[in-house]
Amino acid sequence: MSDPRPSALPRAHGEAVLSACMRSVPEDFFVEELPGFEPSGSGEHLLLTVEKRGMNTAFAAQRIAQWAGVDVSAIGYAGLKDRHAVTRQRFSVHLPGREAPSLETLAFDNEGGESLRVLDHARHAKKLPRGALAGNRFVLVLREVAGDREAIEARLRALTSRGVPNYFGEQRFGRGGDNLHAALSMFAGRRVGREQRTHLLSAARSALFNRVLAARVTAGCWDAPLEGEVWILDGSRSVFGPEPFNDELMRRLAAFDIHPSGPLWGRGELRSEAGTARIELAALAEPPGEALCRGLEKAGLKQERRALRLRPDGLTWSWPADNELELCFSLPAGTYATTLLAELGAVRDASSVSR
Repeated sequence: MSDPRPSALPRAHGEAVLSACMRSVPEDFFVEELPGFEPSGSGEHLLLTVEKRGMNTAFAAQRIAQWAGVDVSAIGYAGLKDRHAVTRQRFSVHLPGREAPSLETLAFDNEGGESLRVLDHARHAKKLPRGALAGNRFVLVLREVAGDREAIEARLRALTSRGVPNYFGEQRFGRGGDNLHAALSMFAGRRVGREQRTHLLSAARSALFNRVLAARVTAGCWDAPLEGEVWILDGSRSVFGPEPFNDELMRRLAAFDIHPSGPLWGRGELRSEAGTARIELAALAEPPGEALCRGLEKAGLKQERRALRLRPDGLTWSWPADNELELCFSLPAGTYATTLLAELGAVRDASSVSR
């Protein structure tokens, strides 16, 4: 199987219109979680909204656990955020029957560039589960931008009006895409820990989905219906179809109320039919697709579907300098800013040299 990362997959909007560098400094990649609910105001859990720099979510969770005097299993968070960024996100801390230590003692800022500060806090009834967010808001600064400004802005307008292929992002596949090779080794019998197993199953599933989506991008039908299409509601996991395409479905597709979907592989029958099923099965059969499918089925995962199309919300841009481009937009939970950047061109991640 070829490289499943978005930077190596076909673009839907044509050839690259720029080359640039991202994450020259953590402030160039700002991410803020959009909360999926309001705190209940009472309960055994303390809900913290923090801003952190230079640390990933797991490291921040460990710091919060040490501060609270609890095991890291008592810490909840909705999503994973990268180290090389400035991020705002929620954590929950299980503190039954006791008050939290002073919030001032949690804040820190060290010489290595790592920092954490508490922006807000409230009591809540339940532990914060994975996925409990409405989406993420991004402010990204691209530096060393090379390309025609008119072409770049035309591409950005196209991304706003048509959307982008909803590829799984680079981080799903590890450095150099190594997670996929590790998944194949696991399916062949290599023993791994529970947390690593979860990551590798996700990498395998994501690689298969990306290959199906890449095939539809190549065929020019990633945002258009095929015979036997399975539809997914925008912002939901609810699916319906196949059913004959009609004017009402055309209206809903144009309004981004529904999207074509692709398989997240697992046990069960493939729901798509006819032309949709043919293009999916052909992409899944590309080696080592069959081995990945069998491994996911053996692991007990069940078939699901994911939208093939993604539209950034509120995309705006500005030019702080001739060779600097700032992008502001929001994305639904479970989608990736790097998929949008890949549609612009070759965007080098400056932080990768320090990983």
